[in-house]
Amino acid sequence: MKFTCEKLLLLTAILTASRAAATKSPVALLEGLLIEAQEECIKITGYDLKTGIITTVPAEVEKTGGIVLNARLFGEIIRKMPGQYITISMTSGYIALISCELSEFEILGSPSSDYPELPTVDGQETIEISQQLLKKMISQTNFAVSDNESRPIYTGALFEAEDGQLTIVAVDGFRLAIRREIIENSEIRSCSFIVPGTALGEVEKIVSDEDGMVNITLGTKHIMFSIGDTMLIARRLEGEFLNYKSSIPQNSKYQLKTEKIELIEAVERVSLIINEKMKSPVRCVFSDGVVKLYSATALGKASDECPLEGDCEELEIGLNDKYLLDALKAAPAEYVTLELSTGVTPCVISPIDGKNNFLYMILPVRLKAYES
Repeated sequence: MKFTCEKLLLLTAILTASRAAATKSPVALLEGLLIEAQEECIKITGYDLKTGIITTVPAEVEKTGGIVLNARLFGEIIRKMPGQYITISMTSGYIALISCELSEFEILGSPSSDYPELPTVDGQETIEISQQLLKKMISQTNFAVSDNESRPIYTGALFEAEDGQLTIVAVDGFRLAIRREIIENSEIRSCSFIVPGTALGEVEKIVSDEDGMVNITLGTKHIMFSIGDTMLIARRLEGEFLNYKSSIPQNSKYQLKTEKIELIEAVERVSLIINEKMKSPVRCVFSDGVVKLYSATALGKASDECPLEGDCEELEIGLNDKYLLDALKAAPAEYVTLELSTGVTPCVISPIDGKNNFLYMILPVRLKAYES
């Protein structure tokens, strides 16, 4: 194996594939990257047995072949190299010779044949969506994915495709996030699948704000995201996801409209005395034309208020400040509707214009006497 490649392109590919390499593993190969020199390009693969990332970069290949190199060390060496082009070759004993101008490294690698083979995605359905749109939809839902491994099905987000519309749903037992979008020029058939939240986090980092497209290929056990020269493969989560439609309150008693940024700033102010050690819900008192916000911890007390549009009898509800802020910041609108019925039923955040493109639901927190 021997090839020459532009340093910046090679480093970008290494950093991308390294996201799927294990950081600490009893299997040393999983901490490495598979480097394969093909006819006109280099293919770099990272795989931790759960998620795999494959990316390619153009190169001048003198001799094809492959080797596995430690991801962290290889990346640091390429990052520190002084010049614009880097030459890498493999000598006997699986030694990789890395040279650039006057700098030269020899590092021990492993046979490419020992690297675990990535699963094949036997594509049954394919969804095509713009990178920009997918990035937004993931960022506006993935925060609500559960990190509780005791209920693994909720450590992923549900994708539902039907009649040209894509819906992403995330839930963690305390909150629910839904984003819907019509996919233009798409012939999406009816299908649903659950993608691990960790894999979606990597997809969000890989996709760009450019106009390129992402092809999502649905296999029997795996899902593949094809993004330009990069592919991410992850195992589908299997199990029964929450029937989220029946969990959303219907015909809420009060619909109160507000400017999102004003409410965010008010909640952020009263949250200044809340932290991991001093946890406390924000007490929200809704009435005609205003919501008054209160917080109380051992650090002190805080109060603020935000104007609303809509009629409401005085209603008091406790909400987790982080969950409320996450939902408000994710909502893709300047103005939102807060849907409420009682102090013990969920708070729903939805569009004011009747569109159905997002919905966030937060379960209330019981208020203690000193917080009231």
